[in-house]
Amino acid sequence: MPIFVSSITGRPARIGLSLALSLAWPTPAQAMQQPTDARSLLAPAPAPVAALAIVNARVWTGDPRRPWADAVLVRGDRIEAVGSSAEVKKRASGVRTIDAKGMMVAPGFIDAHVHFFDGGFALSSVQLRDAGTKAEFIRRIKAYAASVPAGTWILNGDWDHTTWGGDLPERSWIDSVTPNNPVWINRLDGHMSLANSLALRAAKIDRTTKDVDGGTIVRDAAGEPTGILKDNAMDLISAARIPDPSLALSLRALDSAMTYVSARGVTSVDHMGGWGDLAIFERAHAMGALRTRISAAVPLSTWARLRDTVAARGRGDAWLRIGGLKGFVDGSLGSHTAAMLEPFSDAPDDRGLFVTPPNDLYAWTLAADKAGLQVMVHAIGDSAIRTQLNVYERVEREDGARDRRFRIEHAQHIAPSDIPRFAALGVIASVISLVLAFAFRA
Repeated sequence: MPIFVSSITGRPARIGLSLALSLAWPTPAQAMQQPTDARSLLAPAPAPVAALAIVNARVWTGDPRRPWADAVLVRGDRIEAVGSSAEVKKRASGVRTIDAKGMMVAPGFIDAHVHFFDGGFALSSVQLRDAGTKAEFIRRIKAYAASVPAGTWILNGDWDHTTWGGDLPERSWIDSVTPNNPVWINRLDGHMSLANSLALRAAKIDRTTKDVDGGTIVRDAAGEPTGILKDNAMDLISAARIPDPSLALSLRALDSAMTYVSARGVTSVDHMGGWGDLAIFERAHAMGALRTRISAAVPLSTWARLRDTVAARGRGDAWLRIGGLKGFVDGSLGSHTAAMLEPFSDAPDDRGLFVTPPNDLYAWTLAADKAGLQVMVHAIGDSAIRTQLNVYERVEREDGARDRRFRIEHAQHIAPSDIPRFAALGVIASVISLVLAFAFRA
């Protein structure tokens, strides 16, 4: 049972079963010099604790009948006792004991929706989340480009155009400061990104490029792409042109992510990603290097592959589990790609868009449900949420009632009449924050 210990002031203290060994993240130049020994890129998992007593603490129990205690006793992966320090000391004779000196103890936190690799890679990339002006946005990109070799793709960023007044960035802002590096940097929600001219040329995107279903190529008055691509249009660059990260860089990103979350008391995550991510997790697990418990979801459209994988190998163990599928109904509010029942107030002809056609959502959800897999679908706009609730309701009607743990990720803008439907259908509203310092994208 992971435990997190911190001071009452909230400053993490690295004691307890969620202890993490730090591994310094390399500078961009260092990252280019990739060690061949994958094991050297990951800090080792902590040794199993046979028994541990923590006394003189402020223990949050999660039990409303007795929310607080001052000591806890753990044996193996189970909490054996929670109570007073005197009671625990009596049962813990000969057991390693930590005097918490008044610090708070809580069960390890579970983050139910993260993009673990994106977060790990973002920690080492250009930091744009708090760039408050156009000039600062450009300055940071210029400085980062000067720190990496020519030809290196500049990725991530997590910019937020609302911090400088709402104007979307354009490639013309950054072309002169990135003459030797393709740039493909995302907004903090992950539903639109900015490419410089080098990146657009690499992807063969110009004024003749056709629009994409479920996405948008933003164009200027003359019809030229500004560099902003939204939702499915982003695949024109990200799926076809950006080199895949090496195993070494992927393992470094994983290690950085695990170190970051463990220091903040997060001991388990639900990762929203793909099959390549799962392969990296499996590699780290085989090396005995996972320090975060991971439940890895793969794309909903690949439900048949996951069905066959689960049948052949099972659902994993306490450290790495599979069986979940992640889909998309719409995009995000900030990029105007959330599917809304009414137009946006600042764009009267725009109601957002559907990333996935409703018929596909229904077919994939039904097939996955029949295979006993858990379905979780991103829906932010009220039209998107209603659409997915209708899908879940239809699947339950056709495949019988049971506890499926259907989820709607974000569930951000719900029509009032749809709120009771979550309870009636047993659908989990997986509401998450977009302001985590780690910048895990939603």
